[in-house]
Amino acid sequence: MSATTDLTEPAVITTEPTTADATRRRLVLGRFRDLSLVPAILVLGLIGFIVSPAFLTGDNLIGVAQQSTELSLLVLATALILICGRMDLSLESTIGVAPVIAVWLVLPTSGARFTGLGLLPEWTAVPLCLLVGVVIGAANGFLILKLRLNGFIVTLGMLTMLRGLQVALSEGQSIVELPSSFTYLGKSSWLGVPAAIWICVVLFALGAGALAWLRHGRALYAIGGNPEAARTAGIRVDRIVWIVLILGSVLAAFAGILYSGHYGSISATQGSGWIFQVFAATVIGGVSLNGGKGSIFGALTGVLTLQLVVNVMTLAGVPPLWNQFLNGAIIIVALIISRFASGEKQE
Repeated sequence: MSATTDLTEPAVITTEPTTADATRRRLVLGRFRDLSLVPAILVLGLIGFIVSPAFLTGDNLIGVAQQSTELSLLVLATALILICGRMDLSLESTIGVAPVIAVWLVLPTSGARFTGLGLLPEWTAVPLCLLVGVVIGAANGFLILKLRLNGFIVTLGMLTMLRGLQVALSEGQSIVELPSSFTYLGKSSWLGVPAAIWICVVLFALGAGALAWLRHGRALYAIGGNPEAARTAGIRVDRIVWIVLILGSVLAAFAGILYSGHYGSISATQGSGWIFQVFAATVIGGVSLNGGKGSIFGALTGVLTLQLVVNVMTLAGVPPLWNQFLNGAIIIVALIISRFASGEKQE
């Protein structure tokens, strides 16, 4: 149901049957859009099994899920931001610069390949990394919501600035001395499954539950669909959008922790080029770039689709140089299918 319908429905008594029918149609289309990638995932599973029997083994599937964790957190952040009608390109840089700043503040000034300040104890690395995410999101929110600057340009500038800061602090080299809290979250397993997978499942469940059942979560759809109508209805649009921008940056910073811990290092270019994959997964998962539409489950299926495509290609021996081409092709095909399935124009 759109924000405009929510706000005007109580006053339109004579057209209630028509409004109800239209609402039911939109709900059906919304559910279809959320589930539209499930058949594609099943087909990819079949193709993967035909290409290599190793595809359906537990180790391979867990490996695919493990490789999807960091990207999926960025997709979760992007989905929330897009649903409320905004965009944040700086998430790509946040995944790299947040852990670099945290490590820079806690590592000793000598005795390590990477020279840090050593100002704070090692156990503060994770909270510091998340705090960096809060600061970046708050800065984006201030520039966009208070100074009324263009969100696309602001976050593009922030992406560039943070990337430069990441390279400068890391001195253009990989950081291999990491706090134990980073490596624990990135490499440990709980009940035989990597901890990062459990964490992502919980965060996606919380995100889906918030959008479905919490008043402020449902308000994101109203804000993304019609912000002026949302304000008229008493929704504090700027405050909620600001919170979502901060939350998105925190998720990106946490993704940086998992990625760094998983691979045991932080590269000077960590996160570079990820935004294209993030938007690819989010768009094919049914989240509208225009705001007000989409779901967390749809975004998750978008991530799984992209990762399964890469995995099947790897098992089939296709050179990885084709990955970017196929990702772009998947976006275009998904948009075409969504256009004819929903009967709505994609702008």
